[in-house]
Amino acid sequence: MNRQQVYWDEVAVGDELPEISLDINVKRLFLQASGAQDWYPVHFDPAFARKAGHEDVFMNTGFVQAALVRLITDWMGDAGFLKRLAFEMRRQYRPGDTMVCRGKVTAKKEADGAALVFLDVWAENDREGIATPGEATIILPRTPAGGG
Repeated sequence: MNRQQVYWDEVAVGDELPEISLDINVKRLFLQASGAQDWYPVHFDPAFARKAGHEDVFMNTGFVQAALVRLITDWMGDAGFLKRLAFEMRRQYRPGDTMVCRGKVTAKKEADGAALVFLDVWAENDREGIATPGEATIILPRTPAGGG
């Protein structure tokens, strides 16, 4: 992928990451469960999900994690490094939902020679708002001599 590189020197607290939006549907649920080999039936069997106390089948954690990673890595560029990602799965993403991932720069600092950027990241569903809040730390390159 030919992404624009983000440089530490050019990032400011308050900068927002470009959002990504993903439609959640039964096909995507099944493909994710199959690809991840996650055969827990709450992800693909509506009757099982309801019997287990859920309203419907729902997306697994790996999908949400991958969406947040994509949000960050698509923004930072290929020379960036995702050092840390932590998030909480507080709500579900069910068929018919639209998952929207967003992020914002909250701080930046230099430590041990690394140019660190701290992010708040989250994913929302259109039924309940923020369903998965999280935080990330990335390392970005500094602007090359000569201005890029």
